[in-house]
Amino acid sequence: MDNQTTVAELRSLMAVFVAERDWEKFHSPKNLSMSLAIEVAELMEHFQWISTSESRSLADKPDAKREIANEMADVFCYLLSLANSLDIDLSSAVHDKMIRNREKYPVDQYRGKFE
Repeated sequence: MDNQTTVAELRSLMAVFVAERDWEKFHSPKNLSMSLAIEVAELMEHFQWISTSESRSLADKPDAKREIANEMADVFCYLLSLANSLDIDLSSAVHDKMIRNREKYPVDQYRGKFE
């Protein structure tokens, strides 16, 4: 569960999985970033050619939701592996990015707008 598992635990889970298969030699940042992009494209396929409202209704369709969750897991697994490969602390990266985003997009100027 999200509220019970740390990013560090997930990174470790991926590291063990990769090590058990001796895949470190294949997991260069280049290869992982390309695999990540491919998995994101597979996720996007679930939303291609449907409307915004139809995309929101997929949460009510168990089969579609399960398939989307599987693609999201693939994306996250490659992201975790990329973080492992480059020794990037994802929690710190997200916190730092949100600080920059708050500065770039002040609430009083951007609330309810996209630009």
